Amino acid sequence: MKVLCVIDMQEDFISGSLCAPKAREILPAVKAKLDRSRQKGDTVIFTRDTHGEDYLQTQEGQKLPVVHCVKGSAGWEISKELDTENCKIIDKPAFGSWELAEYIAALDGVDEVELVGLCTDICVISNAILIKARLPEVRVCVDSACCAGVSVKSHRDALIAMARCQIEIR
Repeated sequence: MKVLCVIDMQEDFISGSLCAPKAREILPAVKAKLDRSRQKGDTVIFTRDTHGEDYLQTQEGQKLPVVHCVKGSAGWEISKELDTENCKIIDKPAFGSWELAEYIAALDGVDEVELVGLCTDICVISNAILIKARLPEVRVCVDSACCAGVSVKSHRDALIAMARCQIEIR
């Protein structure tokens, strides 16, 4: 069984306060991959970066003082161009989600996990490594054409780092 993880395809990362330069460009490819995965009967999971009103007082907020993805705000929402119906959505308070890795581990018969989304160099890499650590014998893949980083260079660097951790880059 294959699992597709759509990481943080949220308005604040696509067109809002922390817009990744290539985020809007990958949206059609992510939508097409999501549609194909649904047609094949793959399990689809979305993550949502989720912060509170106190974000600037958190450790992350001190290091990245740009308010984003505040629960309930328009920027917190997953892009309306992506259909989340009948999908598990995991709200995550940090870059990586142990809950996501555990949720996948609890599914029967998972032999492949593919990640797409934002940002390659922060949340995609964090979740890919957590999933690979939790499920070392499961094929973990990242579709580079369906990811965008904070910059083109950091996107490429993250792909190289993931490949070194035995995460397949497509």
